[in-house]
Amino acid sequence: MEPYHVCRVAVAPLRSEPSDRSEIVSTLLFGDRVLVIEKTEKWCFVKNHHDQYEGWMDHKQLQEITSLQYHDEQSYQYLTAVNFDNRLIDDAGTVYYLSPGSTLPFYQNGYCYLADQRFEVKTTPFIPNAAEFYNRVEATAKFFLNTPYLWGGRSFFGIDCSGFTQTVYKLCGISLKRDASQQVDHGELVDFLASAKLGDLAFFDNDEGKITHVGLMLGNDKIIHSAGKVRIDPIDNQGIFNAELDRYTHKLRVIKRIV
Repeated sequence: MEPYHVCRVAVAPLRSEPSDRSEIVSTLLFGDRVLVIEKTEKWCFVKNHHDQYEGWMDHKQLQEITSLQYHDEQSYQYLTAVNFDNRLIDDAGTVYYLSPGSTLPFYQNGYCYLADQRFEVKTTPFIPNAAEFYNRVEATAKFFLNTPYLWGGRSFFGIDCSGFTQTVYKLCGISLKRDASQQVDHGELVDFLASAKLGDLAFFDNDEGKITHVGLMLGNDKIIHSAGKVRIDPIDNQGIFNAELDRYTHKLRVIKRIV
């Protein structure tokens, strides 16, 4: 069996152990490429090409592709757009509903392909452009407002804090690592909260000093982040203040400018 595969369902959980009861550590989206490192009867241990994240998944959610198809970087540029109706229809007439930021492999003339399987793309995809980051990032982030928080989530159907920032950045043409503790290594330090601007990432730590949360700055006094759901809250030098709970929920550690 070739180790090269691509996710063939809208959303596939990556788990810490080869069991349906195991914790979801991340999510694959349609069109995500993976390397299969290990295989049992039902489960595959895979590495996601997009962010090098590893986990176990059900091999029925993968489509095998050739080494040539896997390594053809030019053919994975098109993403589903920031809208609610990203539909694919396979040759049998079955409809797939995809989350924004899903990859459409080998997209051409209204169709994308997984190996030799063809899908009609019913909405207009796009190639993200990092040069347009500041024009797009606010509307892209706000599209996900009220998306429910889901540990390990990377989709419109459920998203965690770092999955949210990673997805928004991906849709704006910039790759981020998967976890908040990894994303904090990106970019340049912003010395003061007052200097923060739209698109900066703010990181928050726990009592042990470990980075446990990330959000996207909408200026120097508001942040959009996934906590319970994707929401906008005020932020000051202490951290994020949740008006519903009437208390600070996250302690500010550092702000980074990626772009």
